[in-house]
Amino acid sequence: MKQDMIVVLDLGSEENPKIAREIRALGVYSEIHPHDITLAELKALPNVKGIILNGGPNRVVDGVSIDVAKEIYDCDIPALLVDHRGDDPWPVDDGERETALKNFIFTICGAEANWNMDNFIADQVELIRNQVGDKKVLLALSGGVDSSVVAALLIKAIGQQLVCVHVNHGLMRKNESESVIEVFKNQLHANLIYVDATDRFLDKLAGVADPEQKRKIIGGEFIRVFEEEARKLEGIDFLGQGTIYPDIIESGTKTAKMVKSHHNVGGLPEDLKFQLVEPLKQLFKDEVRACGVELGLPPAMVYRQPFPGPGLGVRCLGAITRERLAAVRESDAILREEFEKAGLNKKVWQYFTVVPDFKSVGVKNNARCFDYMVIIRAINTIDAMTATIERVDWDVLQTITDRILSEVDHVNRVCYDMSPKPPATIEFE
Repeated sequence: MKQDMIVVLDLGSEENPKIAREIRALGVYSEIHPHDITLAELKALPNVKGIILNGGPNRVVDGVSIDVAKEIYDCDIPALLVDHRGDDPWPVDDGERETALKNFIFTICGAEANWNMDNFIADQVELIRNQVGDKKVLLALSGGVDSSVVAALLIKAIGQQLVCVHVNHGLMRKNESESVIEVFKNQLHANLIYVDATDRFLDKLAGVADPEQKRKIIGGEFIRVFEEEARKLEGIDFLGQGTIYPDIIESGTKTAKMVKSHHNVGGLPEDLKFQLVEPLKQLFKDEVRACGVELGLPPAMVYRQPFPGPGLGVRCLGAITRERLAAVRESDAILREEFEKAGLNKKVWQYFTVVPDFKSVGVKNNARCFDYMVIIRAINTIDAMTATIERVDWDVLQTITDRILSEVDHVNRVCYDMSPKPPATIEFE
């Protein structure tokens, strides 16, 4: 069953994700598109029942106020102008916003509340089959939520045409690769190829401190490894990716500046030989998890701790060294172990450690030392667009601190990050 759609056109609002999520919460599918979409492109979208022109503080670009094409105003699709600049502000009260949206979506547009995961999966299965045909898809299977849900969706759509590749780039968490092999190969019987490319990645990253450059190197090298694996196989024309909507938004739009590039959005080599299959690219993180549940994935996999594509490469801040990488990996393992003991693993959305590329003076074994610090980050969020800080019990933090300082080499200081998103991002790089 095709879902009705409300299209949000970005006229410089910073609340595009929020209004899209509010529409979806009412049971109607919504997508965000740029202000300069043509009428033909708009009409080509499936089942568009209404348009929301979402204005905001970024509406003036290079001194010119942006707007949609006149023919979109004149077309037969109902439109609602929303302004977040204060001239005729959109209601701040959640109840008033919901009432206004319901009136527009259901009364004026006549849309049906048929947006749900069952329909989404059915649509995506059809789209994947139409795109892929009888060819094969190569998928990077990290074992994280996004790649696991993509794998399950692709298996449902094309079965054995999916070839999963797990690349150990040396930037995995402690025992992560071993866990991926156990779960996917031994338990789920996936067609899994394991590649240990640790030295290859770390050699490429040697001396590289800029986070954007690191991300692009990691993303580019990932694709190179896939290309090499594809040459060993027959009929690989497609690359599956777990791109989700916050990845695309944070990588920049026509009215919003880039926050950070994502390895599956901005880091692909120019000579990429694969066509992309990205069935989750319009979903927010909580919707990806709901999709995984609907597909029958085990809860432990669906609600697994989020992990960035570049792995510990963006948590070993600055130029990566094996010494600091080991410190990140060991301190992260301690943090996760103690959070599980305290029951925080079921409460906190994401938690991890980072190690900056500078040292401080300390005392260890009754002698002066000059070592690194570990920073702990623990945050809660629904859709990864905003985040709040978890108020961890002091005794738990003290236990974690004591263990890190006594068990992790080359560390003499532990700090707790108190910064929400915004202004900070979830990751440091």
